Amino acid sequence: MNTLLIILAFVCLLASIVCVFTPVPPAVPVAWVGLLLARLGGAAISTPLLVWAAVVGVLLMVLDYVIPLLTTKQFGGTKWGVWGCTIGLVLAVVGLPFGPTGLAGVFFWPFVGAFAGEFIKQQDLFPAFKAAFGSFIGIMTGSLAKVLYSLVLIVITVIKLF
Repeated sequence: MNTLLIILAFVCLLASIVCVFTPVPPAVPVAWVGLLLARLGGAAISTPLLVWAAVVGVLLMVLDYVIPLLTTKQFGGTKWGVWGCTIGLVLAVVGLPFGPTGLAGVFFWPFVGAFAGEFIKQQDLFPAFKAAFGSFIGIMTGSLAKVLYSLVLIVITVIKLF
């Protein structure tokens, strides 16, 4: 067993939980790399497990962008709110050099985008806030899913090491 690779694997796996709350680096690939490093370090992680983790990871990454849009709409958002949330998600990923970025940006920009889009459309604070809250719920749901993904990969790695 290669101790350095195992240490790096756990660094990646633990760092992936922190990465959930930052737009860059993305948490899911960091967690998957941790799983791969554990395999290369001697953990009994099979190729099908690596493929399964990659497929689930890609699905999570896609859903991470789709869920806030769906929850914005479910909370009464119109196309304007959904577009605002989409622009906010892009701003969070790009990490604008001005204003909140990192942890704050992940939650801030989609919320502001959905709020601005709805307020421009309806000129009413309550529906705009409700749609923006929907985007926040979506972001939190995606974040929770990524944390669970990282935790599952940590548990799998520990089990496969011993």
